[in-house]
Amino acid sequence: MADDLTEQLAALDTCAVSDALDQLGLTGVALGLSCLTGPARAAGRVLTVRLIEAAGAGPSRQHLGTAAVEAAGPGDVIVVDNGGRAGVSGWGGTLALAAVRRGVRAVIVDGACRDVDESRELGLPVFARAAVPLTARGRVAEEDWNVPVRICGVAVTPGDYVIADGSGVVFVPAARAEEVVAAASRIAERERLMADQVRQGVPVSQVMGASYETMLRERS
Repeated sequence: MADDLTEQLAALDTCAVSDALDQLGLTGVALGLSCLTGPARAAGRVLTVRLIEAAGAGPSRQHLGTAAVEAAGPGDVIVVDNGGRAGVSGWGGTLALAAVRRGVRAVIVDGACRDVDESRELGLPVFARAAVPLTARGRVAEEDWNVPVRICGVAVTPGDYVIADGSGVVFVPAARAEEVVAAASRIAERERLMADQVRQGVPVSQVMGASYETMLRERS
């Protein structure tokens, strides 16, 4: 079940969270991913899957992703390390259906996925590098799940937080999540006030003056 911090994160957007990471000297933006199932927003705790080339995997005991789906709970986000492979799927329609039945909020794939139309019809946001029809069978296999992975160069650990929307995907280390969410909330509030000023007719050059350029240096 989603915790309070997840709900606070879900009320933000990736841009505010990215700015908060910058302010705190942290990294977490996974460049190159976008939502393939239409406009969507999602936030939750991470449950990971790591894939490798099938030739080096040995006999497969289970299809990739199935263990993570069966372990997932409402509010989780399944994150698949497909090694950035854009020519082979690391996620598909039957997995999407099973994930929705478990209450999974979204799926993030560093690489390609398939059955995008099915995921869209199910209402499951899928963020990935590309969509392809090529099956994973005989091409990639699950090496492990619920283990540390790297997504677009970002180190991600099970239990970390993630937020994804039209601007991209941002991971937040669990150990710093409360601090990041607090900083992002302050940034979002400041930008809301700036937007109010623009609506009131204040020149945008004044609203986005010298203080805007240095606002991420401020911690309060």
